[in-house]
Amino acid sequence: MPPPFVDLLARPAVRAVRRWVLGAFPREHGLADYDAPAGDAGLFGPDSVTWRIHADFPGMLAGGLAALMLQTLHPLALAGVWDHSNFREDLVGRLRRTTRFVGATTYAPQAMAQALIGHVKAIHAQVHGVAEDGRPYRADDPALLTWVHVTEAYSFLQGFRRYSHRAVPEAIADRYYDEARRVAEALGARGVPRSQAEVAAYFRRVQPQLRYDHRSREVLGVLTTVRLPVPAAGLSRDLFLHAGAALLPDWASERLERTPAQRRQDRLAARTLWLLAPAFRAALRDGLVAHACRRMGVAPERMLRWPA
Repeated sequence: MPPPFVDLLARPAVRAVRRWVLGAFPREHGLADYDAPAGDAGLFGPDSVTWRIHADFPGMLAGGLAALMLQTLHPLALAGVWDHSNFREDLVGRLRRTTRFVGATTYAPQAMAQALIGHVKAIHAQVHGVAEDGRPYRADDPALLTWVHVTEAYSFLQGFRRYSHRAVPEAIADRYYDEARRVAEALGARGVPRSQAEVAAYFRRVQPQLRYDHRSREVLGVLTTVRLPVPAAGLSRDLFLHAGAALLPDWASERLERTPAQRRQDRLAARTLWLLAPAFRAALRDGLVAHACRRMGVAPERMLRWPA
C-alpha cells in the first residue's frame, strides 16, 4: 500500500520527483485557471470516474506512451503524424501537448475545455493527404478519431490498474469508457466503445487494418531516443517506456515484435514504477484535480473513493 501523504513533501526524494515532473511537463495554464468559476463541473465533474483515473500521473504517463506505441500500428493514423508533424525534432512537444489536452478536457471549466476541443478540431481539419499505400486520409475522419481515442482510453485505464495501488471494479471500468467517449465524440469520433466488452470487440475488428512497418519502426526509434529536460533523462525515459510497453495487450506486443528480453525489461520497469508511484502522487497532490475539486467545493480526498 502507498504511504500516507503526511509530511511526504518534506522528503528530498519527493521534492526531486516534483522537480522532475514539472521540468518534463511544465504547466502551460496557471493552476488558477482551474479554480473558477465556482460550481462549474467542466465536462465530467467530481462524481466521475474520469476525474479519479486521470489524476494518477504514473499511470497516465505510462499509459500515454503505450497509446503512442499502439497508434503506430495504424497506417492512416501514422500517415498524418508522418506528413504533418516534426516528430523527429519535437516528440517531447507532442507528448506535452497531448498531456495538456487530456488534463484540460478532464479538469478545466466548461468554456476552457470546449475552446480547446474547438482548437484541436480546427487543426485536424487541415491535416489530410495520401498514405504510403495510396489511400487518402483525414485527421478528422471519425474512424481515425475513434482509433486514437480507444488506444488512449484503454492505455490510461490499464496504467491506472497497474500503477495506482487501487483495484478497479468491472463496473467502474465500464463507466470510465462510457464517460471518456464524450471528448472523442466532441472531436467527431463515432461508434465509440462504451464498455470493456465493446473495447475488446473493437480491437478484434480493427486488427486486420493494422501493420508494423518501416514507419512504425522509425517513430518508435525516435521514441526510444527522446530526452526529456530532466536529470537522468535516459533512465527516466527507459523506465516509463518499458512500464508503458508492459500495458500493451498481448496481440499488440506480438505485432510490435517485442522480444523476450524486452518483455522482461517491461516487467521489471512495471514493478519499479509501481514502487515509485506513491512518491509521484505525494509530489503532485496540488495538481489539476485538487484545483478542480476546490472549484466544485469538494475535498480532494474524495477522489480516493470510487463514486457510487
